Amino acid sequence: MPADPMHTESAKDDAAEAAAAAALTAALPDLEVVVHPLVLLSVVDHYNRVAKDTKKRAVGVLLGSKYKGTVDVTNSFAVPFEEDSRNPSVWYLDHNFLESMFGMFKKVAAKERIVGFYSTGPKIRENDLKIAALFKRFCSDPLYVIVDVRTGVEGMPTTAYRTAEEVEGEGKEIQTTFKHVPSSIGALEAEEVGVEHLLRDINDPSVSTLANQIKHKMAALAGLRERLEEVQTYLKAVQSGALPVNNQIIYNLQDIFNLLPNLNTEELVRSMLVKTNDIHLVIYISALTRSIVALHDLVLNKIKYKDLDDTGLPEEGDKPKAAAATNGTKGKEGEDTSKGKGKDGEKPADKK
Repeated sequence: MPADPMHTESAKDDAAEAAAAAALTAALPDLEVVVHPLVLLSVVDHYNRVAKDTKKRAVGVLLGSKYKGTVDVTNSFAVPFEEDSRNPSVWYLDHNFLESMFGMFKKVAAKERIVGFYSTGPKIRENDLKIAALFKRFCSDPLYVIVDVRTGVEGMPTTAYRTAEEVEGEGKEIQTTFKHVPSSIGALEAEEVGVEHLLRDINDPSVSTLANQIKHKMAALAGLRERLEEVQTYLKAVQSGALPVNNQIIYNLQDIFNLLPNLNTEELVRSMLVKTNDIHLVIYISALTRSIVALHDLVLNKIKYKDLDDTGLPEEGDKPKAAAATNGTKGKEGEDTSKGKGKDGEKPADKK
């Protein structure tokens, strides 16, 4: 039976579109975003001035440079931005302000270029793809960095994205989506000195180093729990058919599960028990050593002040008694209470 020419042509078109989308996505080089402390401080200041205690978000421009797959975001500035909370398709960004500010920044630091834009999120919104399309006028591959300014959130405050072309849906249409990019916090030597100077007044000296370490461990465990809950939610959504299967995510999850130790192996269980016992032994010896050193200091203190105890000096609690024995010849109101003596110390005559 001969093949349908229309069906063959449509299959070729779909294959061509898929190949083009795959080529576009594969052509994107790997990037790593490094956000500097000055950018974080500027974003927090922008949010506190514009959108603090509201449901609004602050949007601005990121400045920096690219070198060998690393984007250093070294500076930023705020841009007037408004969006309608009831109608997400209505938004406004001041182009003239952006161009004039970038012109002034370029006069100060000629090496800094526009590398993307930021927002205080804390999540991606519908307008972000349109804003990314707008920023392609200023840079070919704009980055989108979400800076989480919420005070109660622990962990990395930045999340970076870039636009990518993907094929989604049954119609094999090419759509623009955000692709996650690894991000980190980095600083130059001069910036590290400034950050340490700013954090000097924030650190609580009454909290010990051990307490800070325990706090960081608890924060890390809380972040791990949130990531595991996200993985669980995603797997349940894929299983129920609410989300499509992403093979790259499944491969990464399989690699994570392969790194977990097999607790059913007897040698591994025995080695973990030995390691735990060794750690507990070290802690026990440390506690004994600390107690012995404290007792030794107490004995040396007693020996040092033994001579002062042997001199017989009155202790602090005996001083009022000694004073009372010295002035015991007088009564309550200063009268002479000595027996057998007169006014001048003579013995009074017997009365007849």
